[in-house]
Amino acid sequence: MKTFSSSVVELRQDFDTTITTHPYECGWADEALFFVELHDPEPGVRLRLRVQLGADGVRWLDEGTVIETGSCAFARVTHFGGFLRLAGAAHRPDGATAPATVSVRLALKG
Repeated sequence: MKTFSSSVVELRQDFDTTITTHPYECGWADEALFFVELHDPEPGVRLRLRVQLGADGVRWLDEGTVIETGSCAFARVTHFGGFLRLAGAAHRPDGATAPATVSVRLALKG
């Protein structure tokens, strides 16, 4: 029987420019699902977040998966190291960064 864990990584967290979520240790899991929600965005604002992995929770590498949304989205990840997080920013239509309120949940199975 698989083990399952669901955690709130960020809950309605305000970000002014760049977004980096708290790292989450999940080396025991075989698969991860990030659920991302952008709360009450300005018109046209979109999130662009990269999944990052790390062996130690300090140094990070882009995994290759990108989440882009103006509301809610999810991403599936497998074959990762000991830690996961998301990094990126919210952008206005003109390309400038925008403040954003974001929730991130992480579901793990292994």
